Amino acid sequence: MKKVTMSSPDLTDADRQAVQEVLNTPNLSMGPKIRAFEDAFRSLTGCKYAIGVNSGTAGLHLCVRAAHIEAGDLVLTTPFSFVSSTNVLLFEKAIPVFVDVDIATGNIDSQKLEQVADDLFRGGKAAQKWLPRHLPKHGWEAKGKLKALLPVDVFGQPADYDLILVTAQRYGLKVIEDSCEALAAEYKGRQAGTLGDMAVFAFYPNKQITAGEGGMIVTDDDQAAELMQALRNQGRAPGDTWLEHTYLGYNYRMDEMSAALGLSQMARLENLLKARQQVADWYAAHLAGIDEIEVPTLVESTTRVSWFVYVIRVSEEINRDVFAKLLESKGVPVRPYFSPIHLQPYMREMFGYQEGDYPVTEDLGKRSLAIPFSSSMSEEQVVFVCQALAEAIASSAAAI
Repeated sequence: MKKVTMSSPDLTDADRQAVQEVLNTPNLSMGPKIRAFEDAFRSLTGCKYAIGVNSGTAGLHLCVRAAHIEAGDLVLTTPFSFVSSTNVLLFEKAIPVFVDVDIATGNIDSQKLEQVADDLFRGGKAAQKWLPRHLPKHGWEAKGKLKALLPVDVFGQPADYDLILVTAQRYGLKVIEDSCEALAAEYKGRQAGTLGDMAVFAFYPNKQITAGEGGMIVTDDDQAAELMQALRNQGRAPGDTWLEHTYLGYNYRMDEMSAALGLSQMARLENLLKARQQVADWYAAHLAGIDEIEVPTLVESTTRVSWFVYVIRVSEEINRDVFAKLLESKGVPVRPYFSPIHLQPYMREMFGYQEGDYPVTEDLGKRSLAIPFSSSMSEEQVVFVCQALAEAIASSAAAI
């Protein structure tokens, strides 16, 4: 049996040949492959614009800029995510206002989000209870104006968008959809990434498709798209020469080699998603009956899940970190998923967050564990992982 790894990109000779073909041309940046990759995403999502960038983080940052989120503005988002969904707000000195998550999915709790939005617009003590304890000392000021919502489609399952969109419409808020983990997932038959005003997908090697690195923004907003296209290319607006820059921009461009790899992967997206579904089904079958392990819960609104990682939860009686070390000793690599954003050292220092602030997020942070997962896993490998999990559970129970 092949060694079990945490994740492995599913690459073919055709993928490698696609990259090699670019290397045989002089077009290594801003060439035909990025345009073709963007076309593929327009076709997939039905969105008017697709804008390739060099990372999901870059894509989210451009969305923040396009939503005109500025210093002191408030944005409702989740503390149970990869840190980039919060960091892109901090880049602009905006204030992330966290909303705890739904325990079943790990996605932002849409009912709590509605309550927080209502309280923030009510103002006074009702608003104050949701804000951070303090702000950084230099250059930060809370204007108190709620500007946008930034939900995250965690682990390939879309957030509960109906109520999110109702809340956004009530208060005139932009919705930036972080779909970096949810390519081709569906919410009530609607595709992830098409539900908000703008959305981002990402292509790190553990994603559903990979470009090595990279991200893709999708939107139907003409003005936002024009601005983001300029900002990714050093702020060059239409009509600017190479050394003219209308905006303060960034080098967020995706290179041609990454675009070629991503385009090649898109050609077999359905097969990759089906292979991931098969691995998830194997896990669900082989983990059934282990009471101390909770497998992922799919809710009714998720009419199609797009498996990104496979994250189990261990029972409260099990010390997750000790359990993880036992698995590592058995040749099974695992990762805690996620560590709550509000408890990251820099977030504690900047905003005064403490344990107990977001109890559901913190509970998931203590009990969640990503186990090996990729579209290239065999059932034999899945069985090996599940046997190691059962043995580690038995050892943990004996130690209690």
